Amino acid sequence: MLDDNKLGVIYTAGAYILWGFLPIYWKLIQEIPAFEILAHRIVWSFVFMMGIVLILKKWKPFVDESKRIWADKKSLIGVKLASITISINWLAYIWAVNNNHVVEASLGYYINPLVSILLGMIVLKETFSKPQWLAFILAASGVIYMTVHFGSVPWIALLLALSFGAYGLLKKLVSLNAMFGLTVETLIVSPIALTYLLRVQGPPPDIDFWSITTLIVFGSGVATAIPLLLFSAGAKRIPLSMVGFLQYFAPTIMLFLGVFLYNEPFTEVHLVSFTLIWAGLAVYTVSRMKRLRRYEGKTAQ
Repeated sequence: MLDDNKLGVIYTAGAYILWGFLPIYWKLIQEIPAFEILAHRIVWSFVFMMGIVLILKKWKPFVDESKRIWADKKSLIGVKLASITISINWLAYIWAVNNNHVVEASLGYYINPLVSILLGMIVLKETFSKPQWLAFILAASGVIYMTVHFGSVPWIALLLALSFGAYGLLKKLVSLNAMFGLTVETLIVSPIALTYLLRVQGPPPDIDFWSITTLIVFGSGVATAIPLLLFSAGAKRIPLSMVGFLQYFAPTIMLFLGVFLYNEPFTEVHLVSFTLIWAGLAVYTVSRMKRLRRYEGKTAQ
């Protein structure tokens, strides 16, 4: 029987691998506008998560948690902002994938950990260590190099990194169970998404429920929730340093998909920019692992 640590690695790696292959899923319905896919993803994620809450008999804890959020103005604002930022992130990601920018999307998720450090410094007044400064400078150099040589800012990558970084920060400020968090966040934006769908698609009778496209659209809730549930189950079983290492699975898989499956360009400029960012991530990962080991050593004494 597998121990908790091995299960944690399997669950967490599974989550990041599924996130890495998610572009294939969105490509199956790329003929649908990104806003429409986003609206479906929100609504069906909420439906699926509510089903999970009921199946696992978590209805009462969910109601209690929702009441706590609604009673606390700061928590309510935080959850609403989290709903908006994750919706922006989902929209940018879907648009990027379905408009042949998978490589740039992968760049965004490589940059994301360093954006999170920057947000922590600005908002939470956390201090930068020398390796973190070096990591951030290397990553920024990679983005600047790409901007100068291509003549345009890689705005998709930056939007993905900033929106997901902001989402992570908000989740830290408003502590919420992963299952309940996604359920409440999608609950907040579902009325807007449903209104939009009714405007562009008409009432349900206009939908062919048995077409492949419709089934894929309805399945977007499952595709969204399962990796998150795996991550939630896995991350609490393994050290943070291992989570930090495994998180690079997703953008690496996305990069390979963009280059080798979807034949997106990967030029010398991309290589130099990505190499600078990878170097920054290597510095950051090594420094973080060293700090965690020192901390674990002190707590073990």
